[in-house]
Amino acid sequence: MPHAPQIRIPATYMRGGTSKGVFFRLDDLPEVARVPGPVRDALLLRVIGSPDPYGKQIDGMGGATSSTSKTVIVSKSARPDHDVDYLFGQVSIDSAFVDWSGNCGNLSSAVGPFAIASGLVEASRIPQDGVCTVRIWQANIGKTIVAHVPVAGGQVQETGDFELDGVTFPAAEVRLEFMDPADEGDGEGGGAMFPTGNLVDDLEVPGIGTLRATLINAGIPTVFVNAADIGYTGTELQDAINGDPKALAMFETIRAHGALRMGLIAHVEEAARRQHTPKVAFVAPPADYVSSSGKRIAAGDIDLLVRALSMGKLHHAMMGTAAVAIGTAAAIPGTLVSLAAGGRAHEAVRFGHPSGTLRVGAEATQADGGWTVTKAIMSRSARVLMEGWVRVPGEVLLPAG
Repeated sequence: MPHAPQIRIPATYMRGGTSKGVFFRLDDLPEVARVPGPVRDALLLRVIGSPDPYGKQIDGMGGATSSTSKTVIVSKSARPDHDVDYLFGQVSIDSAFVDWSGNCGNLSSAVGPFAIASGLVEASRIPQDGVCTVRIWQANIGKTIVAHVPVAGGQVQETGDFELDGVTFPAAEVRLEFMDPADEGDGEGGGAMFPTGNLVDDLEVPGIGTLRATLINAGIPTVFVNAADIGYTGTELQDAINGDPKALAMFETIRAHGALRMGLIAHVEEAARRQHTPKVAFVAPPADYVSSSGKRIAAGDIDLLVRALSMGKLHHAMMGTAAVAIGTAAAIPGTLVSLAAGGRAHEAVRFGHPSGTLRVGAEATQADGGWTVTKAIMSRSARVLMEGWVRVPGEVLLPAG
């Protein structure tokens, strides 16, 4: 039986924040994959090396973690006052599924540099030296991100001395502004920063009990619970959670029932097909701990502790979109996040995560009994790791059946 030869597709492998992903220009994809649908999903799954029952993604570009099983598609934007449209696909490791329900805040930091280097930003807007402002339309959630990208000699500056816990080497700082970050839903529910109308809810979780929870749509839908209520301190590292199947099952149950309460799904069983959102995180007041790199984090250097799960596992650092949710919730007194940080509103917080610390700020105002957040701000870094072509067997472009 003859087999279709491999095809090659221009691509760039990039680190953005504490994540890595394969970046494509929309126009470089095969024509049948330039539109959403099963062919595009099949292509991206094969690029990353999923589904892989071994959980290693050996036959693809993925790194067998939620932080490295990611794809990005960028195109010139037709929207006024925007340079590019950015679409993010979170690729499942062990199932044939690409989740398009949310953004990746970490890879958001690489979109501006990629857009500049790929010729998607008008040359007249790129300074010879200085900072290029790239206006990004985040197509998954319908929000604007403004990236401030350093430029030297007319090219993206990637090297620098900005250090980010969770990333081994320093690089150039990319400052991100997530404009109006409250998620307005995707047609499946939500539509408000606090979809239940409460800053804190009593969330009933079968087999676990009733947990105090802050359910927020900002950056990415997130379910916050208190660490102490589920038997943790907030100083845990990955092995303490990811090596415990009962713990992972508990967090997935909390996530599923949080999704239901937020109106993101109609039936709790649907959570299995919506792996990327919502996130579930647990918070605690500041405490001393040792990060995964061996760095000592002092309670006096942070405002609170946060641990978050992504794609069913405790994240090695913090998802960028979850950091936006943390900053937003910290700016609003009465949420579990602000209570863990001392009980007042914070214009910015520094929180402890498994790899170290991260600072994130948000501008929040209250009017007519409701809260509005105009933007959340944080810094990341990004770097091209490899560029050229990815190769995939040609049959992935054939219709199923």
